[in-house]
Amino acid sequence: MSPEITKHNGKVQTSPPLRSMPPPSSFTPVTPHLAISPTVSVVVPAMNEAENLPHVFATIPQWVDEIVLVDGNSVDDTVAVAKRLRPNVKVVTQTGKGKGDALAAGFAACTSDIIVMIDADGSTDGREIINFVGALVTGADFVKGSRYASGGGSDDLTLNRRLGNKVLTGIVNVMYNTKYTDLCYGYNAFWARHLDVLNLDCDGFEVETLMNVRAAKAGLKVHEVPSHERNRIHGESNLHVVRDGFRVLKTILKEWRRQPTSPQPEPTAAPAADRGVA
Repeated sequence: MSPEITKHNGKVQTSPPLRSMPPPSSFTPVTPHLAISPTVSVVVPAMNEAENLPHVFATIPQWVDEIVLVDGNSVDDTVAVAKRLRPNVKVVTQTGKGKGDALAAGFAACTSDIIVMIDADGSTDGREIINFVGALVTGADFVKGSRYASGGGSDDLTLNRRLGNKVLTGIVNVMYNTKYTDLCYGYNAFWARHLDVLNLDCDGFEVETLMNVRAAKAGLKVHEVPSHERNRIHGESNLHVVRDGFRVLKTILKEWRRQPTSPQPEPTAAPAADRGVA
């Protein structure tokens, strides 16, 4: 398309050319009134979650292009159940330990433009993925779920977890000049081109904090969307409030001394990576 020429105060000004609209074939129908152009991968770290996966996978929209299950060397039928539920699921066997390590392995295996991370215990609702993707295609670089944003909530926050999260969120907001309402929540989404900025190099539950801090330090456009956390359906959580709380605090302080990584610019040529919504 040719540049648009306008006049301002008597002077001729040339605006940059508009990008062409992606062809209709590149859009994925989401609802009768909405379609998106970017592809979407969902990463599900799981260890012994065979009982929970039927519920989790049932909430993931069919328009999602790729599900990456990261198996933490489960001793139950986690992998078999995942393959039965979604025959095209991509299974990655975790070689290290911990949630941070599992997510890093899952992210590396993704092939889509957008990456969404959810939990395998049933606490995060896959039907909310459209809210995360919608925020990304309308301008955000990194989208974080918040149980404290208007419309969010939790069935699982104990008093200790609530207080710890509030204190840690306040520390990050002061140190990094952010306005986060929820720091320690595992429902996030981002453009895959920002993987280098996030550069996950931690093992445990501090991974969500690490991602939020590095996104802010790199100057990414971070947007919060309300999310409702459910109770784990089956099994017991591996989260330990005091131990993992200290790991989160250590991560916050360590990142203060680390130089941020510059984000990758938005691509303009490939229609599949265009922030298209119709």
